[in-house]
Amino acid sequence: MTVSIPQNPHDYGQSRGAVPGVIPRSLAPPAGPMYKWAVVGMLWFICFFNYADRLAISSALPILEQDYGFNKEQLGLISSAFMWIYALTAPLAGQVGDRYSRKVLILGGLAVWSVITGLTALCTKVWHFVLVRGSEGLGETFYFPASMSLVSDYHSKRTRSTAMSIHQTSVYAGTIAGGLGTAVLIDRQGLGLPWQTPFWAFGIAGLALALVLWFFVREPGRNEAERQELLAQGLDADAIAPPPRHVPLVQFLPDIARTPTVLLMMVAFIAANVASGMLLSWTTLFVFEKFGKQLSQLGPSLFMASFAMLLIQVGSVIGSVLGGIVADRVRHKVISGRILVQATGMLLGGPFLSAVGLVDDLVIVAGALLLLGMFKGIYDSNIWASLYDVVEPARRGTAVGLMNMVGWLGAAGGTYVVGLVVNQGTPMSRAFAMVGGVYVFGGLTLFAAAFLFAPRDIRRLAS
Repeated sequence: MTVSIPQNPHDYGQSRGAVPGVIPRSLAPPAGPMYKWAVVGMLWFICFFNYADRLAISSALPILEQDYGFNKEQLGLISSAFMWIYALTAPLAGQVGDRYSRKVLILGGLAVWSVITGLTALCTKVWHFVLVRGSEGLGETFYFPASMSLVSDYHSKRTRSTAMSIHQTSVYAGTIAGGLGTAVLIDRQGLGLPWQTPFWAFGIAGLALALVLWFFVREPGRNEAERQELLAQGLDADAIAPPPRHVPLVQFLPDIARTPTVLLMMVAFIAANVASGMLLSWTTLFVFEKFGKQLSQLGPSLFMASFAMLLIQVGSVIGSVLGGIVADRVRHKVISGRILVQATGMLLGGPFLSAVGLVDDLVIVAGALLLLGMFKGIYDSNIWASLYDVVEPARRGTAVGLMNMVGWLGAAGGTYVVGLVVNQGTPMSRAFAMVGGVYVFGGLTLFAAAFLFAPRDIRRLAS
């Protein structure tokens, strides 16, 4: 894409005459060298609530089933409502994130979805939960396109995987808080608080966080990390990496269609999210029903069942940090190194997912969950960093939005179908085993992308 440079490129984005069509380069004073890591830390806490709020419902499903008589299909509908809306509005979120202040989108979204999380406590009917969960999906869909774009403008290719892998650990911490934390509070053999309690707690805490961070988060310029590297080398950043222009979605889609690496990444992301959606929505209930008698000997059964999610998330934290560090190093030696690391994680994680469904020994299942989480974390840590290797800065938010759309449509469909078929008599164990095969397919798809297309697509972007 050819971009004309005005006579005074330092005037980009200033209120006294921004260049039409050019995305502002800088909306905040220059930050110190450690601020780029402080940004990751602040986003970590926001993403923590992003996942805690959406996952609290998973541990509440057994209580909703008991109190309101919801069947498995209805529970699947409640769980997938968030995913449907989250997915369908993701392309819009990506386009908005590429055009407007990401700080406003991130912190405004945090405030909105926190209010909606609190409103979940007022629900009593299926349609109540579906409406509120869908609304929460609309609030949260703006977060990842905006936040990952923000991180990429503070971290260049040298530290991008590491930064994003650290951020990714907040997904697992939030999942633990939403799943295990909810179970601790509402398990009727334990504390036995009303099931609404965690929804009020997460909602109030999220609102407070949005208010505090408003004074600390700064909006960087687009492509700022690469520009700073060029300036440090004494090069003309304005000539080599000028501020990018916004790319309309109708122009972006044909370009993506001509980039097979991105298309294969999307296929793999669908496979990964089918597995993730099922794990996030059904693992606690599955373990609760399959191993309930054994778990009751150890403590409150719902609380112990939620430890299944804890094992996955602990493994994912380890895998995510490991995957980010390794990917940054491999990327220096192999141009498609990030994608190869992802592919390895998926390929090795699939058999352990199948084992969760097929094995009846509780100890072995626990080990399989931990290892599944570790390999899942290796894949997760490089989702966006790998994508940004083949997508230019002006399109990063839109690219994340499209990825989220296709991935979460897969997650929503998979989550609902599992509830539907189980409600009709199919053992949930079989569903877990089959989705393990889907995960392996995703890994093979990424290997194909890494060897056949990624080297060409990455070099073309760099040229």
